[in-house]
Amino acid sequence: MAEGCLCDQLAGRDVSLSPVCIGHLWLFENLSDDAIEALANAAIRKKFTKGQPVFMQGDPADEMFLIKAGRVMLKKITEDGMEITLDIRKAGDFIGENMLNEEVDYPLMARCMETTFICGFDRKGFEQLVLGHPQIGLQVIKNLSRRISWLTSRVGSMSITNLEDRLYRVLNQVAQEHGVKNQKGFEIQFSLTHEELSFLAGAHRVSITKAMKTLRECGKIIQQGKSLILPSASLPL
Repeated sequence: MAEGCLCDQLAGRDVSLSPVCIGHLWLFENLSDDAIEALANAAIRKKFTKGQPVFMQGDPADEMFLIKAGRVMLKKITEDGMEITLDIRKAGDFIGENMLNEEVDYPLMARCMETTFICGFDRKGFEQLVLGHPQIGLQVIKNLSRRISWLTSRVGSMSITNLEDRLYRVLNQVAQEHGVKNQKGFEIQFSLTHEELSFLAGAHRVSITKAMKTLRECGKIIQQGKSLILPSASLPL
């Protein structure tokens, strides 16, 4: 992290920041130094206290951000009002790149587990940045295209890919924490949409659909109506 970074100045001495900067992320690879400087100068920085929400389930998903410090718990509120913890994101994790290719609502809520500092963009601010620096928009499009192509090719493999492994770990965690044990394994009895899974696994919904198909075909998950079953033999002891 460069000396004099705005995150350093705004976070305060009581916050320990991740060395990862917004310009280091795959989304912004191959930008010129001038473009990276413009990116950093335009970024929004926010500081949250413990228990404060970063966003709520159902809010427009119009922000993408890097967690510079702290931890964020991702929760889902089911139709019957049950609150389920699905994941925890830490400093150095990036959330919300789906903002760039689709207008949707957040499928989950994010609540801070401790003092948290984020650096990122809302949709309007990023669009204004791209209008002023078209090369940023062009490079982001190239990076997104490469990412989608890479994920698609990896998911197309007959072996378990990084995305499939990551997706299975998400399902495994949910099954063990919130699933019901039966003769077939651990059953997740509430529905998880591909939109929610794409958010949790950090991948495009198209790639999630293909990864889920491969996991079903190799027997790591069983689809039963709206429920998902992870066979006992696939779960760690």
